[in-house]
This record gives sequence, structure tokens and C-alpha cells, in this order.
Amino acid sequence: MRIHRKALALCETPDCFPRPSGELGRKKGGRAARKPVENTVVVVRKRALLALLLVTAPLMAFAGDPDTTVPASTPKQEGYLHHVFGGPGPYLKSAAGAGLAQAKETPDEWGGGAQGYVKRFGSAFGKHVIKSSIHWSVARLRHEELGYRPSEKQGAWPRLQYALISTVITRKTTTGARTVSVSEISSVVGSGLISRLWQPASFHTFASGFGSAGISLGADAGYNVVREFWPEIRHPRRRKDKSAGPPPATPPSGSDASSPP
Repeated sequence: MRIHRKALALCETPDCFPRPSGELGRKKGGRAARKPVENTVVVVRKRALLALLLVTAPLMAFAGDPDTTVPASTPKQEGYLHHVFGGPGPYLKSAAGAGLAQAKETPDEWGGGAQGYVKRFGSAFGKHVIKSSIHWSVARLRHEELGYRPSEKQGAWPRLQYALISTVITRKTTTGARTVSVSEISSVVGSGLISRLWQPASFHTFASGFGSAGISLGADAGYNVVREFWPEIRHPRRRKDKSAGPPPATPPSGSDASSPP
């Protein structure tokens, strides 16, 4: 009894006493221990859904837009160097993508600061080069149009629908007929998987590659929407003139409109 009281006097903190087995098990296998596994499962599920979207989006878009009109002419196809490196677009999109990845601290292994941003910018631009190279090569083989063809539709919703569908539906340069854009789909999937080679080890998975492909496809869809509405965004007066319609016809000078011919 005296020994037990002395032990109590020496051990004044709760950590000195043995914990029940159930409490110890909750600490080791509880929410904190399951959190990384749960997060990984959620990420894999999301990327699997993105991969499924890559497969079903072209078929749904093709079936949902029964436009069978054939244009009178097809735009001139641009060369490889211009398609990959031409204009400020590739550099601006790579800089924006690197900024978003820097804000989300993805990947963690690359850290922050200027050094981390340079790594993320190099990764984004390298992915762009691979994506554009695959896009140009497959489009040449399959005779698919590379650029974006603005719609001739009226109204915001039809034009928005057209811009989104044009991400996965294009036209043949030989006949002008509509076809699934194999060049776009193969470029986003190929660049998403190949870009895993220089990513940290935690991103060396097919799920991560298909997730990156889904993000690229969504970015291209958003870019098409901007290109569709860019004339009105840049010149708001043009939108007002288009909605007002053509001005009424005026009779020629020196003639009386009320008199019969």
C-alpha cells in the first residue's frame, strides 16, 4: 500500500498510467491515421471520373449536336513551329498554370519561392510542347483542322454550347465533315501521362496522368469559350450593333418615298 502511494506521488502526469487498449487503437488507427488513405481514395476516384469523361465526352457531344452543314472552305493549316511556339499564348498559359500550382503547393516536393515556380513553369511548358506536338502530328495524319473555327450561331447559349463541343469535335480538312477530334484527345492524354516522368515519385501513377489530362481538356474548353466571345469582349459596341440589327433602308436622294413608281 505504501509502495502504491509512493508511485502515485511520483507519477503526477496522465501519461504515466497505461491507456486502455481501445483508446490506444483509436489513436493509431483513428481518423488521423486513416486520413491519408481516405484522401488518396478520393483523389483516385476523381481522376477515374475524369478519365471516363475523356472517353464519353466526344460521343455525347457528337450525338448532342446534329449539325451536318459543310463549310465552303477550310482554314489554312499552320506549321509545326507556329503551332507549338507561336504567339504569347503558350507562355501565358504556362505561367498561369505554374502560378496556380504554386498557390496550391503542388507538388510539395518542389517547395515554394522562385526556385519552386521555375520548376513548375518548366513542367507546364514542357507538357505544352508534348501536347502541341502530338496534336499537330495526329491532326496531320487524320486530316483534322487544328485551329478554332468561330461559330455563325446567334445567342449566347448556342455559341457557348458550340465552343464547348468544338473542344472534342472538329472538321476534316479534306471534306469539311464533322469528326471526333482524335488529335485533341490523344494530345491531352499523351501529355498527361508523359509529363509524369519528371514529376516527383508521388505523381508516377496512371490516375495522376489521367487527372492531368482532364484538367488540360477543361482548360482547352475554357480557351475555346474565350475565343468565341473575344470579339464582343474586346469591342462591346460590336455586340450592341449586332443585337440592334441592320439600319432601316433609306430612299435615294431626290425621290419621294410616298409616290408610286
